[in-house]
Amino acid sequence: MDIREDPALVRKHLAQAERDVGLGTRHVQRQREILAELGRDGHPTEQAEQLLRTFEESLKLHVGERDRLQQELAE
Repeated sequence: MDIREDPALVRKHLAQAERDVGLGTRHVQRQREILAELGRDGHPTEQAEQLLRTFEESLKLHVGERDRLQQELAE
């Protein structure tokens, strides 16, 4: 059975995607704070910047999945 044939399953996946977006958003925000602290204190920031880019890319994927599932439910 295709997920689109089961609205309850779509809603379950959507709830998980929304949790993932929330957690990802918090990770990005915290990493930005860490990056600012490192820069302010004169520490190297390259690794923190890379981790921030990774978190941002992950968040972008979670947002895309959430939006896709929302659209699927709307159809």
